[in-house]
Amino acid sequence: MWEARDKAMKTTGSRDPTAWLDYGPVWLRRDYWESLCHRWATGPWQERSQAAKRNRVAHPEKNVHTSGFVSYATHSQKLCHELERAPTFRELFDRTHKRKGADDYVSKSAHTIAETYDRTMADRYAEGTPQPDLDPEAWVDAAGGPRKGRVYGFGDNLDTTLVLSSYASCRVLWGQVL
Repeated sequence: MWEARDKAMKTTGSRDPTAWLDYGPVWLRRDYWESLCHRWATGPWQERSQAAKRNRVAHPEKNVHTSGFVSYATHSQKLCHELERAPTFRELFDRTHKRKGADDYVSKSAHTIAETYDRTMADRYAEGTPQPDLDPEAWVDAAGGPRKGRVYGFGDNLDTTLVLSSYASCRVLWGQVL
């Protein structure tokens, strides 16, 4: 959608969304595009957009995830095939929170949370005892608890079922017990 807005803005030479009404993408119904243009032109939307721009500039370290539009489940499936086994939650976290081709995390908070979680797991589970792929309580503690209803690394949902189910199909594929 950003690309469609950007193209309309460049085509019209205007930042006013109401000027974009006749320049919507071919894949979107005209009435939907017009509705979106009117919404983008409203004061509240403009205010939120400006606030988001200021926040991205003020906090560049918060806007560095490496996943792009690739879903968690897609990363899980790719890792499943690469590793020829089901990936652990930490392996998935590392895939989405480390720079491509490097071993460093995208932010200090990602690094700190991963280290804290690893220490907590080592303390909680004695050597030789089986560890779960994910200890949700330990992760939430390492992440510093929920912020705005979210836990770092879990996206919009505190329920670990969605996080874990994204690689459950991989476990079945490789014959591992859930």
